[in-house]
Amino acid sequence: MKSVKVKVMRLPHGTDLPLPAYQSADAAGLDLIAAVAADAPVRIAPGARAQIPTGIAIALPKMTEGQVRPRSGLAARHGISVLNTPGTIDADYRGEIHVILVNLGDESFLVERGQRIAQLVIAPVFHAVLLEKKNLDKTKRWTKGFGSTDHGTINKMAKKRR
Repeated sequence: MKSVKVKVMRLPHGTDLPLPAYQSADAAGLDLIAAVAADAPVRIAPGARAQIPTGIAIALPKMTEGQVRPRSGLAARHGISVLNTPGTIDADYRGEIHVILVNLGDESFLVERGQRIAQLVIAPVFHAVLLEKKNLDKTKRWTKGFGSTDHGTINKMAKKRR
């Protein structure tokens, strides 16, 4: 398994909280923790959003990014997601990580101190060199848009292979 070293700094309002951690040996994301005040949980009404502090800042290696993603359990049970999914943390950002949670559920959701609210996936980044061309290579799909690879197309392709 590949690993990358990421420097992490606890901020004053997060010193008593655990650092982000993987919840299993093969987990892709580290769980981010809510660093809201213990006496001031954040209530997110249905359809509303809130920016939740994590109490940490990180220093990512060059050519990597942090991707902030929703936790599937919160999404399935409560309709809680990360609004700008995935949120990107650039390698040169050194401020506190915040998570923008949105409540897509039917009931208010309470974010409490120490609660696992999102996942952080560290991923490689490639910088593109754009080459402007008058034409692009044709493909089978070519310029067909959204839905052009629907299940009907997939099923037809599978039958041809049999």
